[in-house]
Amino acid sequence: MPRQHGPGGLEKPSLRSAAAALTSLLALAATGLVAGPAVAASRDAGPCALPRTAAHHSLGLDTWNSAYPRPDHRLDAVMVFLSFPDSDPVVTPEVLAADYFPSTTRFFRRASYGRFTLRPHPQRQWTPMPRPSTSYGIQRDWGSERRSDYLRDAIEAADERTDFSGYDIVYLVADPDAPGVDSDATKVVNFDRPVRADGADIRRVVTVFEEHPPDRNVLAHETGHVFDLADLYHRPEDGKGDWDTYVGDWDVMGSQFGLAPDLLGWHKWKLGWLEGEEVVCVQGAADLTLEPMAGVPLPGASLGTRLAVVRTGADSALAIEARGATGNDRTTCAEGVLVYRIHNAKPSGGGPVEVLDTHPDSDACWDRSVYPPLADAPLREGERFTVPGERIRIDVADRTRSGAWTVRVATGV
Repeated sequence: MPRQHGPGGLEKPSLRSAAAALTSLLALAATGLVAGPAVAASRDAGPCALPRTAAHHSLGLDTWNSAYPRPDHRLDAVMVFLSFPDSDPVVTPEVLAADYFPSTTRFFRRASYGRFTLRPHPQRQWTPMPRPSTSYGIQRDWGSERRSDYLRDAIEAADERTDFSGYDIVYLVADPDAPGVDSDATKVVNFDRPVRADGADIRRVVTVFEEHPPDRNVLAHETGHVFDLADLYHRPEDGKGDWDTYVGDWDVMGSQFGLAPDLLGWHKWKLGWLEGEEVVCVQGAADLTLEPMAGVPLPGASLGTRLAVVRTGADSALAIEARGATGNDRTTCAEGVLVYRIHNAKPSGGGPVEVLDTHPDSDACWDRSVYPPLADAPLREGERFTVPGERIRIDVADRTRSGAWTVRVATGV
């Protein structure tokens, strides 16, 4: 990614061997992915829902990839803190846990409208690693052999006091002050074959190498991958240039530094947080009142319409949603109606989402935005936009007293 129960968890009564799991670990491919069987979605996806493809983290949503936990209920996460013999930790596990929680739990609770709770179980003490931090060669583009060594040692060390069968998500947090720890190496590692430990399959772990304090929203970004969400940033081939040309500030999967980091409506639809009348498939023309994506309604109140979708091809769609300065988007640079393309066959990091700049001759928030040309991308009241290459026109009439936007979407124009 660009530069970008209670504490203590479940305890084991005694040390148990993890030899079988570690044997599997040695055979892992660090960036591999198990496709997993498909299961029917719990909602009527409708004609605008793109099918899931073989692309890594495909944004197709007609079925759910059961190799990933679906965040439509409470999930438990263990946070293991790893120390090394070449460094005495400066901060405590309690302090490091507070870097990430409860803020990450709050992010997902707001994003899901209370439909998902991430419950952390940070361990109270350091888990000693058997080798110096410098011996693992930790870095962004990490060789699979050394990464395997690190994961093998970490899970073997943690297995003494951690019952992995009690958790849905595993965070391995390295001592940020150890000399061999590189904050640019934070990422999710997927196993080609699940690691078997304590009668449970571990399909992936989140390896955290952040500084203290860490990047803003970094754990929300990485946890999004655990839920089969794609990277929305663009990585330049030479490592130079802009990373955020695809979506700018408009989703935490694009940048954890984004000014409007709430998940896009398409992501929320995929995760099961939007359904029924909250998503409208436009065929022909429609007059809509779009509630702001990050706005959380009062308890018991309807979410209202949050996402409008126009199918543009066998593997593409256009999404339309409102973004306002509330909830996870409270620091946004601009408010209005955001328009973006979805490509279900493009893989993570390959541009599966493209935010359309409805104001190509201007930019905004140079002092704060991760990509100012897209910071003012949303349409404002009274504006009209015809989607390039498509016979689709979007008119934003006005904004209601409650903060929603009145929008007309017409196809075939």
